[in-house]
Amino acid sequence: MDEESISHEIQTPLLSNLPPSSLLKQEDEELCDESPIRQVALTVPTTDDETLPVLTFRMWVLGTLSCVVLSFLNMFFWYRTEPLTITAISAQIAVVPLGQLMAAKITDRIFFRGTRYEFTLNPGPFNVKEHVLITIFANSGAGSVFAIYVVTGVKIFYGRHITFFVSLLVVLTTQMMGFGWAGIFRRYLVEPAAMWWPANLVQVSLFRALHEKEKRSKGGLTRTQFFLIAFICSFAFYVFPGYLFQMLTSFSWICWIFPKSVLAQQLGSGLHGLGIGAIGLDWSSISAYLGSPLASPWFATANVAVGFSLLMYVVTPISYWLNLYEAKKFPIFSDGLFTSSGQAYNVTAIIDSNFHLDYVAYEREGPLHISTFFALTYGVGFAALSATVVHVFLFHGREIREQSNSSFKGKKMDIHTRLMSKYKQVPEWWFSCILVANLALTIFACEYYNDQLQLPWWGVLLACVIGFVFTLPIGIVTAITNQAPGLNIITEYIIGYIYPGYPVANMCFKLLGWVSISQAITFLKDFKLGHYMKIPPRTMFMAQIVGTLIASLVYLTTAWWLMETIPEICDTASSGGTVWTCPMDHIFYDASVVWGLIGPRRTFGDLGTYAMVNWFFLLGAIAPVFVWLAHKAFPNQDWIRLINMPVLIGATGLMPAATAINYSAWIMVGFLSGFVVYRYRPDWWQRHNYVLSGALDAGLAFMGVLLYLCLGLENISLDWWGNGLDGCPYASCPTAQGIAVDGCPVVL
Repeated sequence: MDEESISHEIQTPLLSNLPPSSLLKQEDEELCDESPIRQVALTVPTTDDETLPVLTFRMWVLGTLSCVVLSFLNMFFWYRTEPLTITAISAQIAVVPLGQLMAAKITDRIFFRGTRYEFTLNPGPFNVKEHVLITIFANSGAGSVFAIYVVTGVKIFYGRHITFFVSLLVVLTTQMMGFGWAGIFRRYLVEPAAMWWPANLVQVSLFRALHEKEKRSKGGLTRTQFFLIAFICSFAFYVFPGYLFQMLTSFSWICWIFPKSVLAQQLGSGLHGLGIGAIGLDWSSISAYLGSPLASPWFATANVAVGFSLLMYVVTPISYWLNLYEAKKFPIFSDGLFTSSGQAYNVTAIIDSNFHLDYVAYEREGPLHISTFFALTYGVGFAALSATVVHVFLFHGREIREQSNSSFKGKKMDIHTRLMSKYKQVPEWWFSCILVANLALTIFACEYYNDQLQLPWWGVLLACVIGFVFTLPIGIVTAITNQAPGLNIITEYIIGYIYPGYPVANMCFKLLGWVSISQAITFLKDFKLGHYMKIPPRTMFMAQIVGTLIASLVYLTTAWWLMETIPEICDTASSGGTVWTCPMDHIFYDASVVWGLIGPRRTFGDLGTYAMVNWFFLLGAIAPVFVWLAHKAFPNQDWIRLINMPVLIGATGLMPAATAINYSAWIMVGFLSGFVVYRYRPDWWQRHNYVLSGALDAGLAFMGVLLYLCLGLENISLDWWGNGLDGCPYASCPTAQGIAVDGCPVVL
């Protein structure tokens, strides 16, 4: 492959972010052997070598290793203040030299020659189909196992009993439930050419770049050489923000200038305030929540930047200084739960001996309060959900109807579906058996261990109905637009009204109703990747099943080990300065209190403090209409269609636990990569951008684990000002008169 071809392969995925009108091209008579989707036709090869070995010894070793390592690393970083997600792209790049080494060194001897059991450990050169299956295993390890939130919530935050076996049942059932929905809807969401899953084109491009011959420029580096150099640099640098100079995570210089000013520290703190002027040089902080900014095109980064800036620098300060919902009694940025006097809410005091809301105790403690920023983020979640529905209806309604009809009517197969028809398909009853068995196991777990899980059998069935109803429409939206509406708030709302007072039941229902769909989308996306790369469907099915089982076990075992070995894990009040603050688990726990224990009626309903937040549903529904009307009024202004209200409104959906520095640093790196480098050094960007992203992830991951094993386990730390994080002790202080909080000045 020449330089121009390689550049084109890497650049193609960005086309998925063009205005919607350019996404779909009707099938042309002259292109009967091409995909009707132009981006797919330019990116995905239309040939298939059926002789390439797939289920090889190399695949099993490297696939299992990738799954185990990514599962361990992602779980290891999950509980940290700056959780890092190690993507499958890291493994996708890293296994290439290992696969080539195994192909060169392992014996090619044929065992049991001439029998039906004949096999060899080395069937030839390391090939792309092996590589795809290894990446499928890696995808299993790179995906989050959200059921860990339930285990952490019950075991750590509520301090209640939950066994490892029950935890394993929750993890396995929620992870595997999505297989049922994926199997039922794969004929509509995988086989039709119209369902093109644009996110897969990034990995397809990398596969081609890594396996098709690369022409090395004079004096330049190959991608593998560049990866190794960047990996070593990332590995070496992380010793500073990870151990020696932790303030590099968030360097808030405003706090240094005004060490006694609450207002200045609220403005300047990157971890507990608005993050104005804060500097972050820690890759784990930059990519902690939003993923790698190097993989985000500038179009998407710009929408996130606008949404973040509006909420963080306009809406939040105005709401706080106007004292909306008594905002000044609480920190300006917090995910905490408070009383009306600004003190931490004693959740355990309102739980009775049956792990249920004690209504008398709740009346005595008073209504629950949250920071105004936290309430606004729930409103943003409401708005993003309704904005997604309206945006898709207005901008993609016709395409979705046409593509849904073509899927159900069995429109002529494209080249990729015709090539895949040569292989044995996965019988639908395989998926049905998994679904039935999983449903039965879930009902058994919830009934037999109801004292630990609380969810009744009808709750399981209701959650499954939600999963069945929404998988197809959400799958169609994701396959066309690369946007997946979240159902976590809706599931919390539903079970919170029907079955209030039971926090664990709320968490389990949310997992079954929301995570099952998320898992189904992940499985379908991987099926489409295998579809593009011509992997036999039954082999794909096997890899997904085995990878999910391995990832589930490793995630839970690692989490259990961390919870048992790290003193006061997740307890920020008792272990100041610790990196094990469990930010995402705190949010999940807070949600279980708000929506499950106390219930939506007493928080966002007629009995609650924040009923007005429900108006965000309407605001979110109206916002895309203005963009659509502007587009109709000025059809020649293509930039208008690049305003994506679901992305813009939902930009801060991860805040909290994400902080200002996570966003501001991410936006800056995304700007440098997606705008500056891509525009002024496109040759470098096309050749090294994705490789650099994977190398930064991998280098920091291995150094992070090494630091913990060598120093963290022995509690060896450096106590100096450079390890004081952002140095803004007053950023979390209230500013209302007469509110006394430990460590904060009292305003008289």
